[in-house]
Amino acid sequence: MQYKYVVLTNTTIGAFMSNLDANIVLISLPTILRQLPGTPTFYGIWIIMGYTLVMATALLTIGRLGDVFGRVRLYNLGFAVFTIGSGLCSIAPDGLLLVFMRLVQGLGAALIWANNAAILTDVFPSTERGRALGINQVAGVAGSILGLVAGGVLTTFLGWRSIFWINLAPGAFATIWAYLKLKDISPHLIGEKLDPLGNVLFGVGLTSLLVGLTLGAIEGWTGTDFGLMAAGGLMIAVFGYVETRVRNPMMDVRLFRLRAFTAGALANLLTSISRSSIFLILVFYFQGALLYDAFKAGLLLLPFSVAFVIVGPLSGALSDKFGARLFAPTGLILSAIALFWFSTFPFDVPYFTLALPMILAGAGGGMFFAPNVAAIMNSVPPVRRGVASAVSSTLFNVGSLVSLGLVFVIFSASVPLSALQAIFAGVAPPSGSLSIQLFIDAMHKAFLIFGVISLLAAIPASQTGPHAKETIIYAATDSA
Repeated sequence: MQYKYVVLTNTTIGAFMSNLDANIVLISLPTILRQLPGTPTFYGIWIIMGYTLVMATALLTIGRLGDVFGRVRLYNLGFAVFTIGSGLCSIAPDGLLLVFMRLVQGLGAALIWANNAAILTDVFPSTERGRALGINQVAGVAGSILGLVAGGVLTTFLGWRSIFWINLAPGAFATIWAYLKLKDISPHLIGEKLDPLGNVLFGVGLTSLLVGLTLGAIEGWTGTDFGLMAAGGLMIAVFGYVETRVRNPMMDVRLFRLRAFTAGALANLLTSISRSSIFLILVFYFQGALLYDAFKAGLLLLPFSVAFVIVGPLSGALSDKFGARLFAPTGLILSAIALFWFSTFPFDVPYFTLALPMILAGAGGGMFFAPNVAAIMNSVPPVRRGVASAVSSTLFNVGSLVSLGLVFVIFSASVPLSALQAIFAGVAPPSGSLSIQLFIDAMHKAFLIFGVISLLAAIPASQTGPHAKETIIYAATDSA
């Protein structure tokens, strides 16, 4: 097997596994809330958000470390940490410890994702990158979608702890295989240092903002919640200022001088906000409003994965020939249509009718992701691909966290807290059909908002494409 296909196979396993665990827990969350001792709704939310938060806050530092010390070295470490974290999650005795074990697992996923696209870009020529990244991205998103089905099956028949067992054997195999077969072939940056102040400001600021947001949404707003959110927002603002002043910033703001990179990264952020909570809302609809079990709820979400897996590789291959400007914005427009369609459905909508926008949303995502990632990677010089990949992935994860936060704010503003907590746990709410109707109304609002954001994302997505002179100028100033 040619080396580039060894890289593609291994990184595809990494993409699949790290995304699988983002959603395999989501479908099992109502069961975990009911069965794991000491797991209030707030902990349940952070079992989901903690994993994404670690990825969002660690990716930039890991991307820089990869550029300095070697992307493959950190990628290999990621597989080992992810596998160990999975084992620890499976034996967590209570909700709080499960949150912390998910942070370990999230760190492993960050080590994998921060360098995944950069390693692929290093070994595939520009005429094949779209296809390779398309396969990789499809594996990642397919993992996140199929995780819903696998989580439903495992939770229903083997219990929720089994959702972490399935990572152990593949994780151990992929760790050993990556160590034996993968090698660094890109040049390393010399003389660069880390940015501890930027790391603290970004990580603590984002955490403070999200803790205040979720506490207020789930347990009722207090002055403490608003204080946490204000402090977090201020720290993130200071982080933005600091990054323009330090010599070796955590986030290389010079990348945003490249119009193609900026357009692709902004499209990535807005797309993440618009799409990341679709599954969360529908899981709670199926399990909390319709009271289906995890197995049935997972199966009902299959149209997403089928459409995405069919369209994603084709879109990536075609973008190698025709560029990202046609496929990426078209995919986002299709996604917006699907989201607006979701916002019109009544409580008792027939499943066939509901499946149609699922297929459209899956196809739209498949059409967007691979061309957009390829455009981002092609827009930067090779020595900066690690940090560029990390910046793009960080913005995607920040968008996911913003999306989740928006959902909880929208639903808590419309549905009584006691009813909302019951729906999240997959049990009948105390006030019955009235609470369910309030939940459906909030669901409509969320889908409308996310549809508008998807349309906005299509604007920068239409601006991606090669700006060779910019990249050459950037590379020259970087080496200077």
